[in-house]
Formats: sequence, structure tokens, C-alpha cells
Amino acid sequence: MYILLNLVLIFSHNVLFIFSKNKQRKEEHEKEEEYKFNLLCRFVINGIGKTVGESIAVNKDLLIIKTKDKYLGVPLKHIQDNGKTLLVKGLIDKSNAEFMGKKWREENFKEISNDIDDE
Repeated sequence: MYILLNLVLIFSHNVLFIFSKNKQRKEEHEKEEEYKFNLLCRFVINGIGKTVGESIAVNKDLLIIKTKDKYLGVPLKHIQDNGKTLLVKGLIDKSNAEFMGKKWREENFKEISNDIDDE
């Protein structure tokens, strides 16, 4: 007996109905990607209204925030859409956020040397 995990077959009145879970998963993935895309290029504020920085990337379940001189990685579960801005719910574990932001930057940035040799 051959079983397909992604298909559900229903027989009713001599008609075969096929339902695929792949389409539903694809739609859920597209909604998730759109949600993550909509989090970019927005100011991020903390609970007291102070600007933390600007959101520049989403890496898996982390929002990457660019501050004046650092990158912070904050879990998406601690981010709330607040209209034109994003709100960080609760306190930020600054050392862990800096570590995650530094790790993201090292993995995603490639420095290019602009040295020209006149030989």
C-alpha cells in the first residue's frame, strides 16, 4: 500500500477530491516572509519611548537592529508592531543582544579592501 503524506483523498459520490497541504504551507511561508519584510527600515523603541535603533534585517527568529555603533539581535517574540515604529517588549538583555548582533554582522558582512598598488 502506497501512502502520500501530503495528499488527502476523499471519495464522495464517485468523485475524487484531492487536497494538498503544500499549498497551505506555501501560503503560510509567504505570509511569514511578508511579515518579516514589513519589519525592516523602521525605528525601534523601548518601553519608555527611547529610540534603540533602526531595524535592518531579520535573521531566522532575530530582528537585527543597527544602533549608533553596534548591531543588536533581538528575538522576534519580543518585538511588537507599533504602527510606524517597532516596540521592544520587556527588557533587552544587552550583552546577549550585542553578541547576537556581532555574530550576525560577522556572518553577513564581507569587508572589501580598496588598496590600489601603483606597480
